[in-house]
Amino acid sequence: MRKKNQGTKFSRKIGPRKALLRVLVNNFFLHEKIKTTEAKAKTLRSIAEKMITKAKNIDLANRRLLARDLTPNMTKKIIEEIAPMYKDRQGGYTRIIKLGPRHSDSAKMVIIELVK
Repeated sequence: MRKKNQGTKFSRKIGPRKALLRVLVNNFFLHEKIKTTEAKAKTLRSIAEKMITKAKNIDLANRRLLARDLTPNMTKKIIEEIAPMYKDRQGGYTRIIKLGPRHSDSAKMVIIELVK
């Protein structure tokens, strides 16, 4: 029996979709706040929260998993700066704030940011 595939496709094939999410995650951790569409933010939220959880209990395996998708600078930043902020928090590291539709194509826009 065919099961439903998980995740949003964003009208892209697998390679461009992975590249899009990789760039979104890197920019999100660089600026700690980005403006994007609601669908991309919801997908980004799940990826970013899993990365922060891995960075909280860092060992060699988790460091390599983070380095696979993040640039070396972002890997260092998430391990040394971002993860220690959430050492006592059990999840919910991000917040999505709805802004309303974009004027050009009426896409639902949001701001996704790290909770301080």
